[in-house]
Amino acid sequence: MIKRQSDLVLEITAHDPVTVENDLNSAVEIAREHAMKECHHGILVTRHDYTSYTVAVSRDVPFGQTYERAE
Repeated sequence: MIKRQSDLVLEITAHDPVTVENDLNSAVEIAREHAMKECHHGILVTRHDYTSYTVAVSRDVPFGQTYERAE
C-alpha cells in the first residue's frame, strides 16, 4: 500500500517481497516525476523495517540521483 504523506513523501507498507518491490517502484516513479518538475532535488528511499519504507523528494540528494538508506 502506498500512502501519500505529502507531495514530497510517500509511505510504503507491504508484507510480501513482490508487493514491496512493485510499490517501491511505483513510489519512486511518482517522486521522480515531482523531482523532475523542480530540477533541484533527488530521491531518498528509507527502509524503516522489512515491511515499511519511505520514498521522499529530498534536498539532501543531488538532482537526478536516488539514494537508499536503512534506519
